Order: sequence, then structure tokens, then C-alpha cells
Amino acid sequence: MGESLKIGITGLPGAGKTFCLLKVVEMLEADGKKVGGMITEPIVKRNRREGFYVLDWTTKEKRVFASRDIESKILVGRYGIDISALEEVGVNALRRATESADVIVIDEVGKMEVESPNFVQAVKDALDADKPLLLTLHKKSRNPLLQDIRRRDDVRILEVTMVNRNLLPYKIVKLMKGEVL
Repeated sequence: MGESLKIGITGLPGAGKTFCLLKVVEMLEADGKKVGGMITEPIVKRNRREGFYVLDWTTKEKRVFASRDIESKILVGRYGIDISALEEVGVNALRRATESADVIVIDEVGKMEVESPNFVQAVKDALDADKPLLLTLHKKSRNPLLQDIRRRDDVRILEVTMVNRNLLPYKIVKLMKGEVL
């Protein structure tokens, strides 16, 4: 595997960032790599997005961390944010992955997640770890963490679009294996 290659997948909402990341995870695990970290999944009811789960990829523990039904002093758009759910599942998953996984995944570094200082620190620690890392990030946010990630010399940012979403996972796996493209 490429030495501690860090790849950021960005794109517009609905472009396929999570789809691309999960396809890469599937291929890495098929190659015997231990993948750890956190994934966010939309909660969809009657074709309408109602919130998001946070999932620990290793343990498969899952909790709602953003929802229209959560009353919170932290609101992002129409969603109330449950910081404790994000930290108890997502931040702990990132810390465990930084310690023991072969590859760290973070889906996603976005507006809701950066409301947690512990999440921000866990992402920074994962980026500084000497391990390959794959993350998805909001395309247009000007949050300082996202700007820092975009400026890092050791992070390669790739944009997923409706056109390249099926081929991009294969390109990412080749990059992570150190193959020259």
C-alpha cells in the first residue's frame, strides 16, 4: 500500500462521495486490509432525508446524530445535532482506527461534524498518523478544519461527479497501492 497516502473525496451533495468511499473500503477489505473509522448514513423516510446516523465501521454500532426530531442548541440547517452520539460512536471509532486499523476512513468531515471539538481533534490526529486515510469532505465549506485539510501537502483531493463515480474507486485503490497513474 502507498506509504500513508491520504485521500480526500469531495463533491456536491448527492454526487456519490459515500458511495465511492464504501466501494474503496469493499476492495481494501477484499485485499485483507483492516479498515476502521466512521461512516455517516442518511435517514430517509418517504423519499425524504430526515437526518443522519453515525456508524462505527468496525463494530457496526450506529446512532442517530442529526435529525429533525432532535432538540438541540446546535442546529445545522433543519437538523438538531446530538454531539454526544457523534462523539460516543464516531470519535471513538476514529480513535480506535488511528490506533489499530490498517486504513482509516472518515465519512464525512462536514458542517455537522465539525460542531464537535473532539471530532475535529480526532480528525487532526488521524491525519497526523502514519497510516493511509480516506475521507469525504464538504466541497464548499470554509470551516478552518476543512481549509486545513485542503491545504495539506500530504492529502490528495479528488472530486467525485456523476460521470466518474463508478471509476473513481478503482483509481483510488490504485493510488493507495502505490501504482503510478
